[in-house]
Amino acid sequence: MDTQGHKDIDPADQWVLDPETGSYVLRIDPDERPSPSVPAQGGRRERREQQGGRSARTPTPESSADASNRASRRRKAKPGKSRKKKVLIWTSASLGFVLVAGSIGGYLVYQHFNNNISTVDVGDAGNKNVTADGPVNILVIGTDSREGLGKEYGDAGSVGHADTTILFHVSKDRTNATALSIPRDLVTDIPDCPTKQKDGSTKVVPGEQNVRFNTSLGQAGRDPGCTMRAVKALTGVSVDHFMMANFTAVKDLSSAVGGVDICLAKPINDPKSHLNLGKGHHKVSGDDALAFVRTRHAVGFGGDLDRIKLQQQFLGSMIRQMKSGDTLTSPGKLWKLANAATKALTVDSAIGSISKLSDLAKDLSAVDTKNITFATVPVIDNPADGKIHKTVILTPGKAQQVFSMVRSDISLTAVTKKPGAPAASGTPAPDKLAGTKAPASQVRVKVFNGSGKTGAAQATIVWLQNNKAVNRSSNGGNAPAGTVATTTLAYAPNQADQARALAAMMGLPASALQPGTVDAAAKANMTLTLGKDFQGAGTPIAAPTTAPEGIQKVVADDKSVCAK
Repeated sequence: MDTQGHKDIDPADQWVLDPETGSYVLRIDPDERPSPSVPAQGGRRERREQQGGRSARTPTPESSADASNRASRRRKAKPGKSRKKKVLIWTSASLGFVLVAGSIGGYLVYQHFNNNISTVDVGDAGNKNVTADGPVNILVIGTDSREGLGKEYGDAGSVGHADTTILFHVSKDRTNATALSIPRDLVTDIPDCPTKQKDGSTKVVPGEQNVRFNTSLGQAGRDPGCTMRAVKALTGVSVDHFMMANFTAVKDLSSAVGGVDICLAKPINDPKSHLNLGKGHHKVSGDDALAFVRTRHAVGFGGDLDRIKLQQQFLGSMIRQMKSGDTLTSPGKLWKLANAATKALTVDSAIGSISKLSDLAKDLSAVDTKNITFATVPVIDNPADGKIHKTVILTPGKAQQVFSMVRSDISLTAVTKKPGAPAASGTPAPDKLAGTKAPASQVRVKVFNGSGKTGAAQATIVWLQNNKAVNRSSNGGNAPAGTVATTTLAYAPNQADQARALAAMMGLPASALQPGTVDAAAKANMTLTLGKDFQGAGTPIAAPTTAPEGIQKVVADDKSVCAK
């Protein structure tokens, strides 16, 4: 099927405004007036016959009443206000992700874009539901794969790793979003990962300890589901979906939108990325756009952390451009953007179609750019390295506070709640922290250490006994599951008052409480498992209400950011 219409017509020019609906629709025939929709296969077709080597239409007979009605509509019709149905398509290259907002209608267009999308089955690493009533977490992966790109960017045989990874968290009430960049050189653990093979079988790729985060993809056959699992192990945040693309996405999307505004605080001449621009504001697209987001040797300390700042500036500007009136009201730009994005896009199978991506987009597209915060996971140079800026490790305290804020759905920037926002549907979840609390003398708990910090369980017991008079506490040793991301407190229904008391003492969030369904014996212990969010005995584990001081962050609508 020819989804492009006539060969001598630009597909972008086939988008026209239907005055009866106020929406853009696809006009396949240049002589055909706009119709409310494009019929699916099997619908009414106009008869065509060959005349002189050209295709000519044989008009369908029309009654005088039909002709009169059509003439009346032609006289009365006035262009209506576009409804700007927003469709959000997420994609990434070595930079991260962009938003594409637009109107996509018609069977031919649907089929065309649908065929562009590639999918990966990540099994239980993701969420099978397209949308959710609660927060949504999307992992955006920019792979440095050179497959299909020849020698243009070097290392032609590279299968690609997680060169750029952004955990995009959208709040439950859809008022804000956090885009958290995870440095590729972060030293962490990669868990075992079941991957689906072409023959339908499942192969488990063994995990590794103390390796670079970017090896969570590509290395030993790991797929994006492995990166999703690595992010959950690192942050404690369950990832719903992933979206991944390679280098060409930046080139094609930046060109399709007409260029992206950037700012340089100084001239940059980086022979490795081939970026050569003077100080000041520039509009970049194509190869220049890709060079900008790949540059790192000519800015800051010349490392990946400085490159992340360039990417965040670029993405913020790209989002502003995508959501601008110039883009939303231009069918030509919308076509080019959607076409480029879907060609570059690989997603999990749960959202592997235009209709599913559209459902997700409609759910998430309300977030204002002023409430989209780009931030980088707080890290410091790895003391185990012989040189600085080679690999990094999490900044003690600050990193876990940021992860805790994301898990607890707390924005990194101040957000005003939408006035008159409707109440959540359904029965609200019970508040596990509300209710009576048992006296400290009645609290029974066994503490397990899954934090990765030596002596954490014993230090907690000493603190509980000496400072809170919880004398019926004991050391369970290392957690059976090994190191875990978050602290949890498992208890029986008849121990709820004890759980609330211990949660108040330790500053546990409600998400840490895991009630059972069967009552426990009279002298049974609750089970407290310390996770990597444990910072020290006496330090609250609950998420802070504001971001830690000194972390790198910027909001998407900040136009004053310039690369240094």
